[in-house]
Amino acid sequence: MALTGRWVLLVALGLVPAALAPAVGPWWSGVVAWAVVVVVATAVDLALAGSPRALEVRREEVPPVRLGEPVEAPLVVVSTAARGRRVRGSLRDAWGPSAGVTSPPGGRHHLDVPAGERRRLVTRLRPVRRGDRPVAAVVVRALGPLGLAARQRTLPAPGRVRVLPPFTSRRHLPAALERLRTLDGSASVQVRGQGTEFDSLREWVDGDDARSLDWRATARRGAPVVRTWRPERDRRVLVVLDTSRTSAARTGDAPRLDAAMDAALLLAALAGAAGDRVDLLAVDREVRASVVGQRPPALLPALVQAMAPLEPALVEADWPAVVAQVRRRMPHRGLLVLLTPLEAAAAEASLLPVLSTLTAKHAVLVGSVADPALDALAEGRPSAQAGGRRGRAARATGPDATDAYTAAAAERTRLERAALTALVRQAGAAVVDAAPEQLPPKLADAYLALKAAGRL
Repeated sequence: MALTGRWVLLVALGLVPAALAPAVGPWWSGVVAWAVVVVVATAVDLALAGSPRALEVRREEVPPVRLGEPVEAPLVVVSTAARGRRVRGSLRDAWGPSAGVTSPPGGRHHLDVPAGERRRLVTRLRPVRRGDRPVAAVVVRALGPLGLAARQRTLPAPGRVRVLPPFTSRRHLPAALERLRTLDGSASVQVRGQGTEFDSLREWVDGDDARSLDWRATARRGAPVVRTWRPERDRRVLVVLDTSRTSAARTGDAPRLDAAMDAALLLAALAGAAGDRVDLLAVDREVRASVVGQRPPALLPALVQAMAPLEPALVEADWPAVVAQVRRRMPHRGLLVLLTPLEAAAAEASLLPVLSTLTAKHAVLVGSVADPALDALAEGRPSAQAGGRRGRAARATGPDATDAYTAAAAERTRLERAALTALVRQAGAAVVDAAPEQLPPKLADAYLALKAAGRL
């Protein structure tokens, strides 16, 4: 049972006769009389209300939606009673806050279902968090004709909406594809590299490398002919997404893991267009997600579906186990992309000891999400993320010892990160360390540079 605002108003109206009661009789006579009226009216109202037990709720499937985009979540309310009172009142579709209910406000629908009929209600969502957003039940309140009280019941209505990564770096894809077409078409190379294949023959021009001469074709034509090469297609690209505790650190409004996902999607779209085979491995101490053997146009949908439920695990990454997974999944030479935060304490103890094992067989590209707030702190500027009230006080009174220590600590962190980056490069890996919005395009540029150099 639930009481409404009308019931409260009805009780409040009894204060007037209770105040007048001492003039005509005992003071409590008016209160008792009014209480009897309220109880009787409430009981009659509940008796005449429709029963929520006669309702069934069937939830329709909600399609996946990208983070921040709107989606409709319909449900059907069916009255199983062949005859009887209609159910009037309200229904609350109990989605969690991260599902982002936009209408009706609070997910509260007006409900009016006659016996034996059904009604379709639609809740509109705009999710504010990636992953699976579940809903377990709805709450029905069936009001009586007086509107004083309602029968309340929670009805099971399980469902979910899968919120996919937003892929905000998609805007960089046309420019990257244009550079890829230039690389794959007009920009043939004259020197054969490890990741190149024969393209065509053409006549010699000044400046060509003598090693590119095709002597048989030269003899047939009676003029110098050279071979040209192009970046090899159908290469293996394995993207390893680190889901350990270091990926849980937030840069701005999102964890590092989300920025790494965005970079992985742009790289996969570009590599798929280049004809390469792209696989995904999300791992910390165990494999959290895996995508193998998918080709465009099914590649990106498979990736976003696999990435959507991923959350950082508060454990250290097991890099020796990652090496074993890489050996099993990519036995021949290919491009290995490690999307992992370059944090000195974690990487020096686990990643660096095994990195040379990976670079000995594969081309390795390490992508790391940098925190822009660190640069601001090192330069003595209070950032929007780290400044807050202390930053406003510092602007008003000038720098103090706290700001100096903060800047020194940030500078030390930057130096440690730079030293770690140098060690990773010494181990034979290419490194892209950039802010969240810059990491996807820079990672794509690094992939194209490796492809142009014939290192894949």
